[in-house]
Amino acid sequence: MSRLHIACMKVILISRRHGGSRAIELSRWSRALLSLCCLGLPLGLAASGYLAGQESGARAAASDALQRPGEQAGVASKTRQQLRALTMGLAELEARMTRLDALGEHLTAVAGLEPGEFDFSEPPALGGPGPGVPRGVPSGTGLDGDLGRFEAYLADRERQMEMLESLLASRNLERQGFLSGLPVKQGYLSSHFGWRKDPITGERAMHIGVDIAGKPGTEIVAAAAGVVTWTGRDAGYGNLVEISHGDDLVTRYAHNRENLVEAGDIVRKGDTIALMGASGRATGSHVHFEVYKNGRAVDPASYIARTHP
Repeated sequence: MSRLHIACMKVILISRRHGGSRAIELSRWSRALLSLCCLGLPLGLAASGYLAGQESGARAAASDALQRPGEQAGVASKTRQQLRALTMGLAELEARMTRLDALGEHLTAVAGLEPGEFDFSEPPALGGPGPGVPRGVPSGTGLDGDLGRFEAYLADRERQMEMLESLLASRNLERQGFLSGLPVKQGYLSSHFGWRKDPITGERAMHIGVDIAGKPGTEIVAAAAGVVTWTGRDAGYGNLVEISHGDDLVTRYAHNRENLVEAGDIVRKGDTIALMGASGRATGSHVHFEVYKNGRAVDPASYIARTHP
């Protein structure tokens, strides 16, 4: 009978306490089982780690999926709020433009401009070379397009208002320098320019101004804008104010009870410069008004009767 011979593996165990050793022989099946255990342990650990990672990633993805709808809802809510604010701003701009148009129409009427010169009731006239929408007026749709159009309209209205302001300032300056009207707040013409009987001597004499009678203390006003060139007391004129209006035009206001301006003062048309009295050579309360053109006395009546330009 043949004997089955199995190659064995020897394992030696050493004892630290007794200092001896012991040998254990392992068969091939035992060796295979031991090798399998040694290889399987790291593979098992690696597989466990991979599965744990996969599970963690799945939980994170699930958490993100749960949070994303909330974030989207927040963005949508913020967008709606911004849209409402934009719409309200657009409505306010429209209201302001309506008021601006109304003011422009009022100023145009007050200035007495020709019809159509500044027409604030119509959209601004636009145009340009080539096809398409005129430059400066956006053609977009929605709020962006509306805001662009309002911006262009407001810019046009702003330009018109600036031109109107400049025109009104120019006309106001022209009116300020325009010599016209009575130089008093209240009064009446009591003596004309030219030859007359002198009220003091009774003799025939030249009267180089006009007399305007009124109550003592009545306000005397500048007949036009200018610079006060002389103020003081004269034997014949009494308290006197002299104003230069440019273009070699000078006015004098005499017999005042009190002068209210000084030499060098700048006055506007209608500013109070003195109070009516009877100082100097006078028989009663009045203002003696003279006009000089190019150094020569002229009849003030022609200037008193003038209307505004």
